[in-house]
Amino acid sequence: MTKVDNKTLFSEFSPARLFFTAAIPGSVGMLFSSVYQLMDGIMVGRVLGDTAFAAVNLAMPFVIINFALADLIGVGSSVPIAHALGRKDDKEANNIFTCACIAIVVAGIIVGAALFALARPLMRLMGAEGVLVDYAARYLEVYALLSPVTTVIFAVDNYLRISGVIRGSLFINILMSLLSMGLEFLFLFVFEWGILGAALGTGLGMSIAAIVAFVPFFMKKLPLRFVRPHFTKSVIKTTISCGMPNFLNNIAARVASVFMNVLLLRFGGETAVSVYGVLMYVDGFILPLMYGTCDSLQPAIGFNWGAGDYKRAFRIEKYCFIACAVVSVASAAVLFAAPDGISHIFLGEGSPEIIETARVAIRIFAFTYLARWVSFAAQSFFLAIGRPLPAGTLSLSISLVVPLILIPCFYSLELTGLWLNTPVAAVVVAVIAVILLVIFFHKFKTSDPQKFSLNHHISPTETSISETENTEN
Repeated sequence: MTKVDNKTLFSEFSPARLFFTAAIPGSVGMLFSSVYQLMDGIMVGRVLGDTAFAAVNLAMPFVIINFALADLIGVGSSVPIAHALGRKDDKEANNIFTCACIAIVVAGIIVGAALFALARPLMRLMGAEGVLVDYAARYLEVYALLSPVTTVIFAVDNYLRISGVIRGSLFINILMSLLSMGLEFLFLFVFEWGILGAALGTGLGMSIAAIVAFVPFFMKKLPLRFVRPHFTKSVIKTTISCGMPNFLNNIAARVASVFMNVLLLRFGGETAVSVYGVLMYVDGFILPLMYGTCDSLQPAIGFNWGAGDYKRAFRIEKYCFIACAVVSVASAAVLFAAPDGISHIFLGEGSPEIIETARVAIRIFAFTYLARWVSFAAQSFFLAIGRPLPAGTLSLSISLVVPLILIPCFYSLELTGLWLNTPVAAVVVAVIAVILLVIFFHKFKTSDPQKFSLNHHISPTETSISETENTEN
C-alpha cells in the first residue's frame, strides 16, 4: 500500500494540499461505503419486500450498537496515537495501537455473543410479531456471529490514515464496498438465501477487508507496529475519554431509533417503519461524506495539536467546516427537490399511501441538513484536539437528549411529529455547538494553551509507558 511519511504529510503539507491529499480520498472511500449502503437498502427492499426492509431497520440499531464499542476504542485510541506521534513518542503510540486492537476483538466476542442470544427477545420487546421477528432476528444473528472480525474494520481504517497510508485507506473502503455488494448480490439473486444472504454478504465483505487492512501492520512496514501490550490506567482512561463522544453518539442514536421504531409501529405500522428506513439510508449516505472529510483530517489536527502548532491545527479544521457545510446544504436541496425519486429507489412503485408518506417525510427531513453540519464539524474538532466533554455533549444532544425531549412536544402530531423531530433537533444542537465553540475560543485565547493539550488531562500518577521506561533507563 502506497504511503506518505506521516510527519511530512501532517506537518509540512499546506492545509489546502493536505485537504486534497487526505480528505478527498477519505470522502471518496466513504462515498463507496455510502453507495453500498444504498445498494443494500435497494436490494433488500426491491428483492425481499417491505417486511424484510422493515425487519432490517428494526435490527439495524442493534447492529450499530455492536459496532459502537469497537468505535469507542478505535476512535478513542486514534486521538492519543496521533498526539503521541506529534510528540515523537513512538513507544506510547505503538502500545496504545496494540492494546486497542486486542480490546476491539475481545469486545466483539462478548457483545456478539450477547446479541446472538438476545436477538429474538429484543425484536419482540420492540413490538414486532410473526415473520417480522424471524427476519429481524436472523439478520442480527449473522452480524453477531461475525462480530469479532467485522468490528475492527473501522478502527484499522483510522490507523492506516494515521500511518500516512491514504490510498491504502481508500483501497480498503472500496474493497469492502465491492466485496459486500458482490457477495450480497450473489447470495440474494443466485443462491436466494433471503435476509440471511443480505447480512452474510455484508459481514463477509467487511471481514475480508479487515484482514487485508492489517497485512501491512503485521509486515512492520508502517510507523504503527504491534508490540507487547501494557494496559495502563493512562492508556485506558485516555482511550475511553476520547472515544466516548463517538460511542455515546452511536449508542444514543440507536436508543433513540428504538424509541422511534416503537412509536412508528404504533402510529403507522410497517409502512411507517419502512419510510423511516428510507430516511436512515439517506442519512447513512450523507453523514459518511462529512465523516470521511473530518475523520481523514483528524490525525493531522491531532498531530499538530500534540506538537503544539495550534495555529496550523485551526487552519486545517476550517476545511472540515467548509466541506461539511457544502455537502450538507447540497444534500438538503436534493432531498427537498426529489422526494419521489428517492422513495422509489428503495420502495419501488409502492402503494400510493407509502409513497405519499415518504414524500412528506423526506421533504421535512431535508431541513435537517441546513443545520446538521455545524454540530458535526464542531464535534469532530473537539474530538481531534482531545476535548471529550464538549464533543460528548454534542453527541448526546443530537443523538438522544434533544430528540427525546422533542418527542412529547410533537406527540400530538403523530407521524408528522416524528418526521419533525430530527430537523428541529439539528437546529437546537447547532446553537449549542456555536455556544461551546465561543466558550472554547474565549478560554483558549485567555489561558495557557498547554492546558488544552491531551497530556494536561492525564493525572501525573498515571505515567505513560514511554515516560516510565525513559525514567528507568
